[in-house]
Amino acid sequence: MSRVLTGDRPSGPLHLGHYVGSLLKRLELQNQYEQLIMVADLQALTDNYDQKEKVSSAIIEVLADYIAVGLNPEKNIIFIQSQIPELTELTFYFMNLVTLARVQRNPTLKAERQQKGYEETIPLGFLCYPISQAADITAFEANLVPVGEDQLPMIEQANEIVRKFNSIYKENTLKESKALVGSVGRLVGIDGKAKASKSLNNAIYLSDTAEEVKRKVFLMYTDPNHLKLEDPGQVAGNVVFDYLEAFHPNKEELEELKNHYQRGGLGDVTLKNLLYKSLEELLEPIRERRSQIKSKDLLELAHEGSKKARKIAQNTLEKVREAMGLII
Repeated sequence: MSRVLTGDRPSGPLHLGHYVGSLLKRLELQNQYEQLIMVADLQALTDNYDQKEKVSSAIIEVLADYIAVGLNPEKNIIFIQSQIPELTELTFYFMNLVTLARVQRNPTLKAERQQKGYEETIPLGFLCYPISQAADITAFEANLVPVGEDQLPMIEQANEIVRKFNSIYKENTLKESKALVGSVGRLVGIDGKAKASKSLNNAIYLSDTAEEVKRKVFLMYTDPNHLKLEDPGQVAGNVVFDYLEAFHPNKEELEELKNHYQRGGLGDVTLKNLLYKSLEELLEPIRERRSQIKSKDLLELAHEGSKKARKIAQNTLEKVREAMGLII
């Protein structure tokens, strides 16, 4: 049976962008494959190393979001990265197989480095992010790794490392993986800029109250030239329509709304109220399930999941050590 590895960096609670971009896919995959879901706290520390409370509290938030959306711990191995020391050891071995120049050419890393404003002050841990990710994938012998298109260079580099390791030490020790690219694009932020992001504070979180969701919906960017009800409005670039496209269940009605808006006579307030209603139909049951979750239960399931995940990683590392002649 194919094995899937996926996960999130705990730098804050998950939001609607995560829901359409990865969580929905995981709900589907949990019924088809053996799926491991990692809370990547070590990787979160690469650019939050001086904010340990932020990362530690976010671990609980992310675990709660997983269970609230319907990820079943009996169908998935949900674990915490720092509880698998084998990943750190494997990362160290892989560092010998990658040049500094190759890591710096990684398009995903270059984009994230630019976004965070890292120049000469880039932390070495952040620079080694692609190597750490390669260790995660190979340690659990994942066949499939769900990613966005922007993450494809990470999978490519992981497979390069696998091929180099196998050619130097022992063929077929490590397995290559395949990227599973989702069909859903990035969800734009409520301000219409870039993507919905924790760092940009322009997202609607799965844990937001109904009042907070409504407040954020009514802050959404629409068409600045749509000043009067009778004015024709633009659909393209209108954040409210972007969100309705993603979350309004009646697509036929949505097309009628677009046509009405473009010819005039449909107000932004009406659209925002409709969007709020659509989002609440999704978020209210998630919010209810989340309210019933206890932190101690989350830590217990993460502890059990980490024990299962570590057994897989230990088996892989044993093969790696043997191939490298490190077993005496």
